[in-house]
Amino acid sequence: MKKDGEIKLLLEERGKGTKQKLAAARAGVSERTARKYEQAGKLPSQMKKPRVHRTRDDPFVGDWPWVEAQIRADQALQTKTLFALLCATFPGRYQEGQLRTLQRHVQAWRVRHGPGQEIMFPQQHVPGRMAQSDFTTMNALGVSLAGTPFPHLVYHLVLTYSNVEAVRVCFSESFEALSEGLEYCLWQIGGVPEWHRTDNLTAAVRDLDRDGMHEFTQNYRALLAHYDMQPSANTAGQAHQNGDVEQSHFRFKQAVDQALRVRGSRDFANRAAYERFLAELVRQRNLTRSMRFEADRAALRPLPAAPLDFTREITVRVSRFSLIRVLLNHYSVPSRLIGASLTVRVRSEALELYHGPVLVLILPRLSGRNRHRIDYRHLIWSLVRKPGAFANYCYREELFPTTAFRRAYDELLAATPTKADAQYLRLLHLAASTSETEVELAITLLLDAGRTPSFEAVRELAGSNKPATAPAMAKTTIDLTDYDTLITAGGQHG
Repeated sequence: MKKDGEIKLLLEERGKGTKQKLAAARAGVSERTARKYEQAGKLPSQMKKPRVHRTRDDPFVGDWPWVEAQIRADQALQTKTLFALLCATFPGRYQEGQLRTLQRHVQAWRVRHGPGQEIMFPQQHVPGRMAQSDFTTMNALGVSLAGTPFPHLVYHLVLTYSNVEAVRVCFSESFEALSEGLEYCLWQIGGVPEWHRTDNLTAAVRDLDRDGMHEFTQNYRALLAHYDMQPSANTAGQAHQNGDVEQSHFRFKQAVDQALRVRGSRDFANRAAYERFLAELVRQRNLTRSMRFEADRAALRPLPAAPLDFTREITVRVSRFSLIRVLLNHYSVPSRLIGASLTVRVRSEALELYHGPVLVLILPRLSGRNRHRIDYRHLIWSLVRKPGAFANYCYREELFPTTAFRRAYDELLAATPTKADAQYLRLLHLAASTSETEVELAITLLLDAGRTPSFEAVRELAGSNKPATAPAMAKTTIDLTDYDTLITAGGQHG
């Protein structure tokens, strides 16, 4: 079978007036072939007729009515499922290698008789008009910090015209993560688009109103008003309407995975090192979009004078249990704050606690609901005076800061059951008033030596680990007599 290119060359030569023999030689075909295609006036691909006969018998001809009935009844049935049913119903009749034949049959039936499919309509993007953003989980990439798994999300923003992107590491899809991520990404890009589209995040979008329109939360509207952007959201369940950022999620995580493979390790010294790695990857990816970004940059509006720094403020009162409840989670605070009314500024990763205008404490924020964060340092000063409260304290498990402390309590419980609680609380008190690291080291050394980590033994061993006290230095008296003599002698010599 000759190729279209050969015959096109032949016809071009003949069109120049070249004799048939010479034209055939230049095209690499025989004179007979040249005459054939000149007379036909068609290319080889146009003369090829589709094969209508089968080269072998159809193995599914007897059971095809049953197969057709199944796919008519349920269009979602996969061919693999149908083939497995056929093999189970007729053992020995079909072989594994015949699956591909059935797949071709089912595909041909769907093309000729199947229902219509949903059509996607490519959109025309305008420079500077829209940015899309969403959160995506990065857990499948297996990133770790100093050997510890690092589960996290990434807030991902993409300009729809140039596909220039920016990212920010976060840990939840809260409004605070959305607002901080959006501000960070806009300042990274260096301009503001006209519209911002997000998925149907509860942090930004309420249920549809009576007319079927999206209702945006007051906080989200205030955030966009600061940047003079218009809000937009895709229809619930229609992720393709946020398609630019959805596709960018896949490509970005694919690029991160490849970069991690080239790096040879998925472990980073700390979070800052990992964030620098992501920033450099984003910078390199954006370099390939620089030409289209020039058009985007020219159309983007300028950033405001300063970020909004938008945070929610919640007023809470510290309970008699030295706890506060913020967004359905409980946190311990120092007992001196019991009864005080505090203003909590909620950020994506931290809670800032103010008493009046004074910042009194910063706590790591918990993700999710009905969780608790109890710091033994906040409670131990009272608990060591009430050791009987330890046994049934509802947050008792939070009072084992490390595995070593848990092992110490179990060993104390086995050695002196009646005194174990009091002894363990004194260990916590020692850790809070000196150094948790030193106390933990002392506990580990005692346990490894087969000794019970009593308070006295731990205190003695932890105290011996401290460096010797530096000797007192007496104040030196400086005698300037020799210096004066030297200056006088020098003056006389001159």
